[in-house]
Amino acid sequence: MTHPAPPAQNSLTPHLVVDNAREAIDFYKRALRAQEMYVLTTPDGRGIMHAQLQIGESHLFLCDAMGENCSSPRKLGGSPITLHLSVDDADAWYQTAVAAGCEVMMPIQDAFWGDRYGQVKDPYGHQWAFATQQRNLSPEEIQRAAQACCAGGV
Repeated sequence: MTHPAPPAQNSLTPHLVVDNAREAIDFYKRALRAQEMYVLTTPDGRGIMHAQLQIGESHLFLCDAMGENCSSPRKLGGSPITLHLSVDDADAWYQTAVAAGCEVMMPIQDAFWGDRYGQVKDPYGHQWAFATQQRNLSPEEIQRAAQACCAGGV
């Protein structure tokens, strides 16, 4: 029996649709330390049908927006999804992303669940979170910390 995912690829891989995938690939290389694995262009060579990047140990697929069934967050007015990156130094990753042009959504901070955590939105409408675990808390400890943190409302 063959493995359902290709070697070195997780069974769940985010697939982003963007406006101007070539530009986005270059941006993700600067902002997120992405490595370009391969790019498949449209037959006319003007668009990207599929690209694969690697960020840390994970893969990311992306393509250009094409037609109504393949729309970007810009066209849709945003996205409810945040891509979570567990990294060695959340502050450094966050600052690199902001310096590259990401918009601050949540400043980097010590979060009640034990992580150093912050969120940004990239120029293509996708939100990214950077987290470095500082303390290993039980679910009960996190629940108590959430109640104390959010006592005045969320």
